[in-house]
Amino acid sequence: MKNTRNNDLSDRRTAAAEAKSALLNAYRAARTADEPARLARQAERVSIAAAREERRLERERIKRDEAERQAAEAAERQAAADAAARAETEAREAAETNRVARVLEDEAARKAERDRGYANRKARRA
Repeated sequence: MKNTRNNDLSDRRTAAAEAKSALLNAYRAARTADEPARLARQAERVSIAAAREERRLERERIKRDEAERQAAEAAERQAAADAAARAETEAREAAETNRVARVLEDEAARKAERDRGYANRKARRA
């Protein structure tokens, strides 16, 4: 069936303007009716963001503490390694000094023995 209405341009324009106005009024009414829920959602988003930021700061603090702990452990290990190396060097130097002292004592003992032998020979000849 054909549309028997005779819509003039002005009628169509008026109907379109009324439809737009009705949509705009419905949007405004829905927005004012939804205002408390919107504010609640916004407050929830703000609290979620604050909690997220707090967790991020806590993670950063934990990472910083862990890095400081690892640095302190590395420093302790380095100090222990340095002390061990120093002790080993001192022990090596002490052993070398003892060896040199023993060699000198042996030399002195050999010289004393040789001198005693010379003195005995000289005493027998005289």
